[in-house]
Amino acid sequence: MQTLLIVEDDFDLNHAICLVLEKEGYRVFSASSVESAKEICRKEELQLIILDVNLPDGNGFSFCDWVNHEKKTPVMFLTARDLEEDALAGYDMGAVDYVTKPFSMKILLKKISIILKHMIPDDSKEYDDGWLKVDIDGAKVFAGEEECLLTPTEFRLLRQFLMNRKQLLTYDVLLERLWDGGNQFVDKHALAVNINRLRGKIEDEEHKYISNVYGMGYQWIGA
Repeated sequence: MQTLLIVEDDFDLNHAICLVLEKEGYRVFSASSVESAKEICRKEELQLIILDVNLPDGNGFSFCDWVNHEKKTPVMFLTARDLEEDALAGYDMGAVDYVTKPFSMKILLKKISIILKHMIPDDSKEYDDGWLKVDIDGAKVFAGEEECLLTPTEFRLLRQFLMNRKQLLTYDVLLERLWDGGNQFVDKHALAVNINRLRGKIEDEEHKYISNVYGMGYQWIGA
């Protein structure tokens, strides 16, 4: 059973979302503040966090940043803050989606289902769609019958895409995850070069996997 956390200080809305998700078969935890959300995160293995931005004891963006460093759990923002810069800030924090209020419960359920369907956990061992085969533990990649010899950076990129299939990965998120704490100077141009090299090794005319979302980042479009 997949476990979700709803972080929302509007009691009625929080309760309503939890009821709907439980009817859909999810195991659901509820929090109304940053501190109570952190306590649940420390105790439970969560597959998705649905998070408001404005909370009584803090900011959803800072909590998302904490999650990225402490738990690596996917985060979907659900908030009344509908400015473009807020949505971009959410994606830059690593959010898998940014939904604004008011919202359709049916659409929310569909988004949750898609995110959970395409999210590969850290302990997943392999990926195989019939053409591209990836042994994550063994760091082996095959396109068709040919082995692809990837550089360490290219393999880390591929793993990020496979862990976040169908989700937008912004430039900043990729750069932070790939070179966090390193001494190498890397910019968007270097990122683009590595992604183009990766695409050249795993793609052909009939098999496309990585799409450039202009001005924002990249997205895995394969199975």
